[in-house]
Amino acid sequence: MVDDGSPAPPSTGHPLRVAIVGAGPAGIYAADALTRQSDVPVAIDLLDRLPTPFGLVRHGIAPDHPKMRAIRDTLHRSLDDPLVRFVGNVEIGTDLSLAELRAHVDAVVYTYGAALDRRLGIEGEDLPGSLAATDVVAWYTGHPDADRARVESALTGVRSAVVVGVGNVALDVGRILARTAAELEPTDMPQHVIDALAAAPVEEVTVLGRRGPAQATFTTQELRELGELAAATVLVDPADLELDPDTEARAATDRNATRNLAVLREWSAHTPAAGRTRLRLRFYARPVRLLGTDRVTGVEVERTAVDGDGRAVGTGEFEVIPADLVVRSVGYLGTPLPGLPVDQRSGTVPHDGIGRVLRDGRPSTGEYAAGWIKRGPSGVVGHNKHDARETVAGLLADAADGSLRVHGERDDLVRTLQARGAEPVLLEDWRAIDAAEQELGATRGRARTTLHEREALMAAVRAATAR
Repeated sequence: MVDDGSPAPPSTGHPLRVAIVGAGPAGIYAADALTRQSDVPVAIDLLDRLPTPFGLVRHGIAPDHPKMRAIRDTLHRSLDDPLVRFVGNVEIGTDLSLAELRAHVDAVVYTYGAALDRRLGIEGEDLPGSLAATDVVAWYTGHPDADRARVESALTGVRSAVVVGVGNVALDVGRILARTAAELEPTDMPQHVIDALAAAPVEEVTVLGRRGPAQATFTTQELRELGELAAATVLVDPADLELDPDTEARAATDRNATRNLAVLREWSAHTPAAGRTRLRLRFYARPVRLLGTDRVTGVEVERTAVDGDGRAVGTGEFEVIPADLVVRSVGYLGTPLPGLPVDQRSGTVPHDGIGRVLRDGRPSTGEYAAGWIKRGPSGVVGHNKHDARETVAGLLADAADGSLRVHGERDDLVRTLQARGAEPVLLEDWRAIDAAEQELGATRGRARTTLHEREALMAAVRAATAR
């Protein structure tokens, strides 16, 4: 029986207790998949180290994408499910060890994403004025851990910026740098972000691709938005669009590449216009060194060619692109939670292909992974839904065959955290933060202004509790 502490199958009176670590899209989709099935009774704690849910929907999607950020309204429905308890402001390894968490629940699903940036590995990369896209994105989305002073110092006086990478995040950074203050004002950016961007006298932004336009990973929708900027002209060198027959043939079989090339060829007829920011898309250019002494002054690049395997190879031709700011956007890596294995090369948790975590090459009972920490930083938000469902299907199969069972009565996780002096943020607390952000936005005629400091977020919770 469960009451005497012995393992038993899940039941209505004793549901399978599942902790999901990471309240971003993958975590919320996993919670949704668990609540939509009726074969295995469940009770879910959705944990996040931030006081707020939604992960990269809140702190990854650019604030000038309101329609994409509105996906949180859909995700919120899962938070309202009575079987789901949001528990924010809890850091595994600090407030609670992983072993302690596993002792409180019957299963853990890791969905905490990939937060570290990949480095270029070139000379000068650590000069002032050189930033990771993760730093810039955290800053302009109001992430509590953003290094505001470092980013704003790097932006001061910037006239020319180089963004290394041709994925959607690189385009986001380039687009934000080229926006006018009037375009940014309606967003939910923290006010200090808008002020700093408005003060930066950016005249030119260059987005660098190490391979050709046919290999770029940005989506056509994201690419087209560059052509809609109020005061920027997109410039593309026609020579970069001259593809060899084999590359042209391969691109013709890829719908996204075909559409991207059509847009780029349209823009290749553009010429610089007085008074407008120049937003250049350059391909076949590999950074080999960042120049400067006290701060970045330029990027030395080598012209490349793409070989038959799709790799960029150097041609021995070099040039220098002037730059006051360099932002690298060449990928993300997952980091290990204390006590959780993560492959150092891929930045992912080892798993069996479905999502069961492997320890020493064998599935670890009751441990699962979904989202970027499972498959790596690829795909858009919606890809996490299928991924989470796949992982949950494995978890439910384990419960059905008896390998995953309920392990008796235990102390409530939230009460344990509170007894230790932690301040877990529950759903009603998040609603207080949500209301405070809307009230702050209303003071400037916006729908919302993001609270960016952890203390400000917690102050909103405490103010509501004191009422």
